[in-house]
Amino acid sequence: MAESSLRERKRERTRQAIVDAAVDLFERHGYEGTTIADIAEAAEIGTRTFFSYFASKEELLFPESDARVAAAVSAIAARKPGDRPADLLVRALRDVNEDSTEMASPTALLRMRLMQTVPAVRGRGLQIQLDAQLEIARHLQTAFPDELDAVQASALVGAFLGAVMGALQVLLEEPGALDDPRKLQRRMRDAVAAALRPWLSAAR
Repeated sequence: MAESSLRERKRERTRQAIVDAAVDLFERHGYEGTTIADIAEAAEIGTRTFFSYFASKEELLFPESDARVAAAVSAIAARKPGDRPADLLVRALRDVNEDSTEMASPTALLRMRLMQTVPAVRGRGLQIQLDAQLEIARHLQTAFPDELDAVQASALVGAFLGAVMGALQVLLEEPGALDDPRKLQRRMRDAVAAALRPWLSAAR
């Protein structure tokens, strides 16, 4: 068990080293001016090792997307009596932000800017968002079959994801945005909760 945990920590450190190296190179040389070989060299790994962590340059800009979907699915599975569907989405966002400040990191800021200027990054971001929307909505509709049909569940999750993206787009561009990541994430959560207020339970 300890050996497995050690391997996992080592793998996570290597994964983060790849992301950090890529962000630094993208900032200094531009996205198009940085190759996977450049990133691998900066992270002190081989290109084959790079591909065991990420399928492409675009993918490494979204390092926690799977974890966020998993958090939403877990929140839905752990629902309590009286929870509304929107409560669970906001709770999942809170849980993700308690575990990580990635949404308020240099990677997040660079990701947002590249999504606006690089078609490949924008396309990958939209695909990840669509896949997440469909997966979370499926679980939400299954959990609340008497309240949501498939269309309504997808619309609610779409509104939630849009609120997250919309809030971050503005917050990350504020002067000194990354000085206090926890504060930025609290403001983002508050903005998302305000946007979803009509669908939240009164007891939230």
